[in-house]
Amino acid sequence: MSCWDTIQAYALRSIGIGERLLPKSDFTLCQQFTLIGSGLMWNIYFGVLALTFGFFLANAMALAKASKNPWLNRPANWFILVFRGSPLFIQFFLAYFIFLRIKQSGALPWLTSAQAGALIVLMLNTAAYSAEIFYGALRSVPKGEVEAADAYGMTGWSRFIRVIWPTSMRLAWPAYTNEAIFLFHATTLVFFSGFPAWQQRGDALYYANYFADKTFNPFIAYPIVGLYFIALTLAITSIFGLINRRLNRHLPREKRPRLRFRPQYIR
Repeated sequence: MSCWDTIQAYALRSIGIGERLLPKSDFTLCQQFTLIGSGLMWNIYFGVLALTFGFFLANAMALAKASKNPWLNRPANWFILVFRGSPLFIQFFLAYFIFLRIKQSGALPWLTSAQAGALIVLMLNTAAYSAEIFYGALRSVPKGEVEAADAYGMTGWSRFIRVIWPTSMRLAWPAYTNEAIFLFHATTLVFFSGFPAWQQRGDALYYANYFADKTFNPFIAYPIVGLYFIALTLAITSIFGLINRRLNRHLPREKRPRLRFRPQYIR
């Protein structure tokens, strides 16, 4: 089988399109690149959806934490404490067994699948970290801008939407970019979380582990995963850089903050 035939057979295997059976012997570099790249689609799926829903939840939690109403700020503080204070790996396992109990009761059986259960855990985790970032940005909005909005007659929701929230996003965006990068890296933990892969359609690490077990050589498959995630990190940095440029378009070019990737080694 040529490399082109391999790509046609396995490029979309992780989403159920193409060859159903995994190769059993005579593993080629093309097969490993193709299947691991196919599995990366699931990592992108987890990252994009968790980041999207987590963004809105994080903004809500940040506003609740900033509120003077104890019925809002106390639950928000506890939510942030629980998900920032416990390891993501433990959250996956606890969530799986909780979802399994719910499934055994006859309700919501889909929660034990990685596509849904692991996605919920990632969304809640990134929402907690992002909420703390957005809360700090809200506290850092210059008072002069708020006073200027008051002078223009803006009050309440109008002042928040047109002045406070855009400014807080500009302040939070560099740190939020690093959170987004870490979230995509954290999607590899889904493989170890206990959430099952459906019909051998796993993520990038699932296929890398398969090849490492079959060839007894981890120094090919796992570096391939690393290369894919480096490329993914560069893509995320570029996309968030464009958004950052858009958010700061009113500033002179030399005063626009630049995005810098600062990896978090311990979470």
